[in-house]
Amino acid sequence: MSALFSKSSNALLLTVLATLGLGVAGTIGGLMLYWRTPYGTRQHQPVVQPIEFDHRHHVQDDLIDCRYCHTSVDRAPSAGIPPTELCLSCHAQVWNKSPLLDQVRASWFSGKPIVWTRVHKLPDFVYFNHAIHVNKGVGCVECHGRVDQMAAVEQAQALTMGFCLDCHRNPQPRLRPLEEVTNMRWQPPADRAALGAALAKKYDVKTRVSCSTCHR
Repeated sequence: MSALFSKSSNALLLTVLATLGLGVAGTIGGLMLYWRTPYGTRQHQPVVQPIEFDHRHHVQDDLIDCRYCHTSVDRAPSAGIPPTELCLSCHAQVWNKSPLLDQVRASWFSGKPIVWTRVHKLPDFVYFNHAIHVNKGVGCVECHGRVDQMAAVEQAQALTMGFCLDCHRNPQPRLRPLEEVTNMRWQPPADRAALGAALAKKYDVKTRVSCSTCHR
């Protein structure tokens, strides 16, 4: 009795199935790789803001602490976005006629907040609490990079799950004294391992790798 399909038909079917399988695997693998590149993570990508705000000037020249503008960073999950009133607490006297601040004044008189473009954005299924990190001695620079050297803030770190887990598995090398948390220029001592161990004990810092830590 002759075969239902010819040998060439069987070979063609196997070729099609193999091609489909490789295509699916290649697509999944390609997407996984893409989301780990700077294009996927938005790392070092320029972000256009409605108003030119130079962190270099405000941090280095004016010596403004991060917590002056991001008022809830050490007591709430969100660091907070400075309201127009806070901007004008300085700029009602300083550069109060500059055209660069037209939108700030327009926001004040209209009562409508300035719509800033978010730079650091985690997926909705990720829970992140700024306060717990800050109060455990994790410096702003660990996640945000040298903001004091950025004309326009960009995402310095990948902020992937792997990035977070690297710190959560071994937090001690990222710790610093609480009084230095917002100091972008702080340099650790030669024996950082000893400092990290001492700070971890002082601030009760433990490894956190359970899923429910970040996915709630």
